[in-house]
Amino acid sequence: MLPAMFKLCCGISHQHFRNMTGLKQTAVAALGHEMTRMKIKEELHSSTWGGLTQRNDSLAAIRVENQRPEINPALNTEELSYIKQGKETLQEALSILKQKDGWIAEIKEVNGDNVMSKVVPGSGKVFKLELVLDASMEQVYKELYEKLEEMNTWNPSIKQVKILQKIGKETIVTHEIMGETAGNIIGTRDFVSVRHCWREGSFCYLVGTATESKFMPPQKGCVRAEIRPSCIVLHPAETNNNKTQFTWLLSMDLKGWLPKSLINQALSQAQVDFAHHLRDQLTISSSSVLQ
Repeated sequence: MLPAMFKLCCGISHQHFRNMTGLKQTAVAALGHEMTRMKIKEELHSSTWGGLTQRNDSLAAIRVENQRPEINPALNTEELSYIKQGKETLQEALSILKQKDGWIAEIKEVNGDNVMSKVVPGSGKVFKLELVLDASMEQVYKELYEKLEEMNTWNPSIKQVKILQKIGKETIVTHEIMGETAGNIIGTRDFVSVRHCWREGSFCYLVGTATESKFMPPQKGCVRAEIRPSCIVLHPAETNNNKTQFTWLLSMDLKGWLPKSLINQALSQAQVDFAHHLRDQLTISSSSVLQ
């Protein structure tokens, strides 16, 4: 019913639209806007949730279906599109993480931190960092999502993170400025991204991908790079619930004329450095709580 109504609404010819009176034009435009909004809501409830439940058994699928949140009727088309983009990014990231074969070792630290890479059709080269953190999942989640705008205080590669829009509790649009890397060979980059948080059972997923925002057009003197579908997966370590199994899938298009070998080296090293700084911050945060 809805697709048919949507097509009918969109099928009004441009000439017929121009021949309408101002009031009728406004009414038709409003109807078209509302139909677009309804179509996005329908897609959110069908394709996204179906994709999430397909990777579990029937009982898990029922659990996820029961956790389905109501879409806020006050959200506009743009906001619904951001939510849809976030959920689709989650599906895409999970499909990559499910792939067990083809990963190549990039960096292996003595503490067990492991960076691997894989070329994925449609996404290019993606990097995966796996490690265990000596902090609870809630502590890690708080640093990476709730206190996102404070990340530049402990991660020297980040100059600024600003939340441009908050859409409910699970989706935000951000602007991030990254400092020079690889010995200043890679200059300052900025990113506009939609970030989405999803919890399922004992797992927490933090995903991000490039988007556009009317609040942050491209800036002069700064290359607008793009985060391709990326995802951080958090869950309690099997041996100790006070520790967190951390998996970070990262893919970026840094733009500019840069050798791929340089980009690959910079991204894999950036993951290792990030893990180091995150551990330091978690230690500081834990100490401040105990005082």
